[in-house]
Amino acid sequence: MWFEIAVVSTLFAVGNVLFGHFEEGTPKWRRLLKLALLMLAAASISAYFGRTWFWAFLAAMTLPVAYIHLRWLPRHGINGWTGEPKDKYYELRGWKRPGPGLGATTGGGDPR
Repeated sequence: MWFEIAVVSTLFAVGNVLFGHFEEGTPKWRRLLKLALLMLAAASISAYFGRTWFWAFLAAMTLPVAYIHLRWLPRHGINGWTGEPKDKYYELRGWKRPGPGLGATTGGGDPR
């Protein structure tokens, strides 16, 4: 079961590094809760049904993600790959758009 927890944790870490900017408006406690629930589900499935069902669970988790990004977001006028236009994406998520330089990467440099 440790292996399954490691797989889920690694996927979550890589996902946060690569795609975390799409979740900048999500509260940290919700992101942590999501990780905890996903690890609990993966460990439970592995313990009760075996590793094969764990891999089936991970594969099945890609289906709603694919549907949302390939079908649902484009129908709402949002690019499923880039999340643009940002104004529509933020509106859809129920977030307020941050002001210039707030919550956005500006390319580094000294702000003074």
